[in-house]
Amino acid sequence: MTLSTIKVTDTNLVSTTTAESLRLRDILKSLPREVFAKNRQKAWTTVVINVLMVGLGYWGLAIAPWYLTPLLWIFTGTALTGFFVIGHDCGHRSFANRRWVNDLVGHIFMLPLIYPFHSWRILHNYHHAHTNKLEEDNAWQPFQPEFYDSMPKAGQWGYRLMRGRFWWLASIIHWSMMHFDWTKFQGKERQKVKLSALVVLGFASVAFPLLIATTGVWGFVKFWLLPWLVYHFWMSTFTLVHHTAPEIPFTPATQWNEAQAQLFGTVHCDYPRWVEFLCHDINVHIPHHISTAIPSYNLRLAHSAIKEKWGDSIRETRFSWSLMKQITDECHLYDSEDYYKSFNEYHAGSKN
Repeated sequence: MTLSTIKVTDTNLVSTTTAESLRLRDILKSLPREVFAKNRQKAWTTVVINVLMVGLGYWGLAIAPWYLTPLLWIFTGTALTGFFVIGHDCGHRSFANRRWVNDLVGHIFMLPLIYPFHSWRILHNYHHAHTNKLEEDNAWQPFQPEFYDSMPKAGQWGYRLMRGRFWWLASIIHWSMMHFDWTKFQGKERQKVKLSALVVLGFASVAFPLLIATTGVWGFVKFWLLPWLVYHFWMSTFTLVHHTAPEIPFTPATQWNEAQAQLFGTVHCDYPRWVEFLCHDINVHIPHHISTAIPSYNLRLAHSAIKEKWGDSIRETRFSWSLMKQITDECHLYDSEDYYKSFNEYHAGSKN
């Protein structure tokens, strides 16, 4: 890891030079055709490697001395994040050509995470359709000051935690509050979401008692809960960094530009190589927002093409504590002029 940011560009400059003329289809035409090609061998090799890595993690947890357990929790939880990324490709139909294969594999790989596949798929695709659009995007949208002020004190306290040093818990809140209530979905989508929710709840109702019966409560904590929390740490971190920086605006619908939001409002972040390997390059994220049809194993090739054409304008950074400190210190509430206002700035201004 490093404490330096690789590149930050001026959003206002990008806005004035590209917003009116740039279209998403123009960006798509600039990418090599091969980045959209599904490769069955690569896809299933990814599956095999990921299963082996998760198996290795659990094997280590079963036999390793106690002092290695924290490292194995980190390894296993990160490998389980790779399970989610496979389900992620399935949700975008970029894993296989047949829809039923995507749905089946997506359900299987999200099962250990107790994550309903269809609810996540639908909500996540909505995020792609409304990336960084104010009052529409469902991923890390900053609260507007008026809404924040209208919240009860407990709600404000919780929001401050999730936007601050406890950002790593936000994915759990999102998972529990948005993905199990099928009544929030309409038509055929409701039945699919209901199916996914019942599948994972049924799995949990069998797997958890069996795990506790065979390994005890500590076994449940050791083999499932702690790796699951590591997975949510990465989910919270990845999704926060993907579209959050002091220079990246959330834009009202009347001003929103699809191409600009996807190309310049998405962040490429370099993580340690072992994280990139276990999580299938999901943080090579700009091409994924240009087209969700690009499989994870083609993201780096697509990014190279994007960087060759827009390298001076795209955002690239490196995962570090200083990066997370900047985001969690500054990116709190929506501000129409400066994009973000910190809690300290907002409360100081309220007193004046």
